[in-house]
Amino acid sequence: MTENGGRHETRWRGMRESVQGADTELWPEGLADVVPGESEPAYVQFGELYPEQQLQLQLLYGASQRAFERRTRVSARVTVVRVLGNALSDPRLRDTKADEHLSEYLDQEIADLRGRLAQDSATAVSRGLNIGLAMGAAASLALLVVPLLWGVDLLGVLGVTLNCTNRWSLLGAFVCGGVGAFGAVLSVLVRLRGSADQLARRQTNGREGIVVPGQMARSMRHEGVYRVFVGWILALAVYFLLSGGIVTVFEPPATTAEICPAPGHPGSAAAGTEFWGFWCAIGFVAGFNERWAFGILSRDSTRRSGKNS
Repeated sequence: MTENGGRHETRWRGMRESVQGADTELWPEGLADVVPGESEPAYVQFGELYPEQQLQLQLLYGASQRAFERRTRVSARVTVVRVLGNALSDPRLRDTKADEHLSEYLDQEIADLRGRLAQDSATAVSRGLNIGLAMGAAASLALLVVPLLWGVDLLGVLGVTLNCTNRWSLLGAFVCGGVGAFGAVLSVLVRLRGSADQLARRQTNGREGIVVPGQMARSMRHEGVYRVFVGWILALAVYFLLSGGIVTVFEPPATTAEICPAPGHPGSAAAGTEFWGFWCAIGFVAGFNERWAFGILSRDSTRRSGKNS
């Protein structure tokens, strides 16, 4: 392989891993696999004196091999091996009972490792959601631009003729829906500010290591795309309810009949501006409505966070 080809492959692998996470180990190791042969008696003694810490290190070593980011995967594994090595080489391990200070050291290292892996899971959730929102926003922009640029021509090919009023009505629907999609994106981002750890706990049902962070990232990517289209649907529903006169809570400042020229009435540019501004605002509010983004976070975790704040 050429030098440039190797660089492109490395760059592509890095981009893929930043989205999907590091590759999962096909042949994961156990904690006993990293113990040197001459340290096996000390490892047996370690398991007898510190069974809880040994179990936690074993679980953390397995979780480190499923981390989302490669750097976290490498650093967490190295940390577990070094902590285990420090414990096995400690003279206090030869005592007949567990030493308080060595136990405290192990507990502190285990707590630090848990925090690092929890942050890795939160990163996977946050990145997956952000990518999903970006994908949904791009698709929403395409859905908005294509009808505006080529919708009339396509309908003309199909033999459908639109007058001025029809065009303004359809344009209002597309613009209202598109702005609603971006309102939903902003709503989710504001709603989930600092809440990626809650989402990670929700995905794992509060138990660490049940769901691989890469799977959480993919799940939240789908959730992000779904939320954007929820914004589209909500904004369109509000548009049709208001423009059709089904709900009369708000009265549009300008109608399509006032904008389009009529005999003796050439139309009003100011009315067109009011039309766009009104429906853009309605679409944004419909998509941004916090109630529709509330389901991403569990009610219990939200209430607990509200009580703690």
